[in-house]
Amino acid sequence: MSRSTMPVGAVAIGRNEGTRLIGCLASLSEQADRVVYVDSGSTDGSVAAARARGVEVVELDLDTPFTAARARNAGRARLGEILPEAGLIQFVDGDCELRAGWIETAAARLAGDPHLAVVCGRRRERHPDATPWNRMIDREWDTPVGPARACGGDALMRLAAFDAVDGFDPTLIAGEEPELCVRLRRAGWRIERIDAEMTLHDAAMTRMGQWWTRARRAGHAYAEGAAMHGRPPERHKVAELRRALIWAVAIPLAICLLALAISPWALLLLLVYPAQILRLRARGEDWISALFMTMGKFPEAQGAGDYALRRLTRRGARLIEYK
Repeated sequence: MSRSTMPVGAVAIGRNEGTRLIGCLASLSEQADRVVYVDSGSTDGSVAAARARGVEVVELDLDTPFTAARARNAGRARLGEILPEAGLIQFVDGDCELRAGWIETAAARLAGDPHLAVVCGRRRERHPDATPWNRMIDREWDTPVGPARACGGDALMRLAAFDAVDGFDPTLIAGEEPELCVRLRRAGWRIERIDAEMTLHDAAMTRMGQWWTRARRAGHAYAEGAAMHGRPPERHKVAELRRALIWAVAIPLAICLLALAISPWALLLLLVYPAQILRLRARGEDWISALFMTMGKFPEAQGAGDYALRRLTRRGARLIEYK
């Protein structure tokens, strides 16, 4: 149970997480005053398993497209019904396990600074050496300690701040946490990453196709984030989107046009990609990470194209799931 001066509720979201969900719910039940699990159409018995452990369960309506943002908002709404006095809310993805003592540590930091809306800590991969992609994701989580512009899907939030900005945008299929943080910062709140162990994550990424899909989802989030908050001074996700479009669209297109218009020798300019891998390697990345960071701009550009096409045709968003 939470030792915070304010009651703490927890919301876990998931879809076919299997045994990962059991560990997630057990870790939350040990630290939070009440736990809500929001299920997005699982077919693996997740709902029954959660209820068997005394967890409050919300099953999302199958007629409305699933998004993590929608699920988290539904969890917060249910928490308000069963624990209306809650002052803090811990969001966790169903493939994560909360580390012992995290809520106590994070709640103390929030109690010490009334301007803080969100506190997050160190998220680690459970099996970082199982695959190259797991290792890259583990390094991705290793962000600097201190003031932050955004958090991820695991974070302890002050409910007064969360509710003041109307929570997550349920229409976003990715990038909903940084978008929420944009609105929180505009409202005068701050986000901070502290030097504490927060969660263990299980990416379970064993195939290159999973990596491609995850990168494509990131590109979709870059494009949508830039469309929503890309104007100065925020420039939200503009740099990430620009890099993807330059490396995956502008450079290949320019080289091909030069080869057609001037000389096939222009194709030698494609050596800029191995050069980029060498540059990243010299910066401290290992060879595999340097390779996939360079290649990753192509699925990211694809995701940005997906968003542009969806916006042009006014089609509804669909989840991009990598596992």
